[in-house]
Amino acid sequence: MLKTILFDVDGVFLSEERYFDASALTVWELLTSENYLGLGGEKDFRTVYSDQEIANLRAKVFLNDQVLNFMKSRGMNANWDMIYVTFSVQLIHLVSQLPDSVRKEAADLLQGTISRETLDEFRSLFRKYPVKPDFDRFPDDFSETDATRQGLILYLNELAGKRLGIQTDQFRPKSTLWHIGEHASQEWYIGDEYVLSSTGLPSVQTGKKGFMNEEVTLADPKLIRNMFRELIQKGVNIGIATGRPHLETYKPFGYLNWLELLDENHIATADEVLAAEKKYDAAPLAKPHPFTYLLSYHGKDSDERRWTSREPEKLPNGSETLIVGDSLADLLCAKQLGCRFAGVLTGLSGKKARGELEAHGADFILDSIADIKDLALELIEK
Repeated sequence: MLKTILFDVDGVFLSEERYFDASALTVWELLTSENYLGLGGEKDFRTVYSDQEIANLRAKVFLNDQVLNFMKSRGMNANWDMIYVTFSVQLIHLVSQLPDSVRKEAADLLQGTISRETLDEFRSLFRKYPVKPDFDRFPDDFSETDATRQGLILYLNELAGKRLGIQTDQFRPKSTLWHIGEHASQEWYIGDEYVLSSTGLPSVQTGKKGFMNEEVTLADPKLIRNMFRELIQKGVNIGIATGRPHLETYKPFGYLNWLELLDENHIATADEVLAAEKKYDAAPLAKPHPFTYLLSYHGKDSDERRWTSREPEKLPNGSETLIVGDSLADLLCAKQLGCRFAGVLTGLSGKKARGELEAHGADFILDSIADIKDLALELIEK
């Protein structure tokens, strides 16, 4: 019998494409803008690009999404983590190109906190000794590791050791540099209007309209609304467990007329995850840690400390709960919680994800969220 459905958002209800566009633009900005490494000129960095220009930049930065697919296949789900890894690989590579006489000076900067001031120092060095990004090197750089999830971030320290002969532990989740990329990404996605109120910090680079008001749904919004209504009428509890921040979840769910049908106590977002990480010193709690799903299931008014364990307890009567997601990270959450998983083929990898989901034991694989209602109604009767 089915009593509860917990939904991911990106790749399930809403297209991930604009998030990945924003991720590519963020990496490009960190490399080329005068606010960061300043490797480009006025023509290389702007705040307004055509759709074709964005597509070209994304193809360049992420090797036609090869880099994104690699990180997803290793269980990395957060766009901010993907930005951090992609940019950090380039930063290490750029330092390795410097002449011997200054390379040690630059490498030493990677052994301390990598802040905005550190990036300023790199910009000065790179201006004096020209260097170039090489996006093609990413597959080779990670060919010697089996690291997964947050381990991909920690591997950057080993990579710095191999390329620069240094020992560092500065490449880590939620580092100062990680937050620099996070904020730049937020500027691209939510735009000038919401940056200060959402993040508490002003835009470093103004002039960004933001993609948030142009969300693309992966099924007819009315179909999704009717699905919510009918499942709720059948007695199914609905929860949302997303890596999106609060604003980027509530804003589109509001104008798409979905929010009014849902219990906000069971909508868990990145904001709650980040708050719990800070409150309980328990990072990382983002997927594939199942904290987001546990909070969605039990409610934000529950004893959230219980869900921060490295090995959280399984859900009671797990077979009565269905997690719906598009990625390996969501599937791993379902496995940890002992519940069933339905994978939808509308994420980054599209139908190519079928093989990976099958290999990791997905209970159901569906073409899109439009197929969930029929599956759910069938499971309710069993």
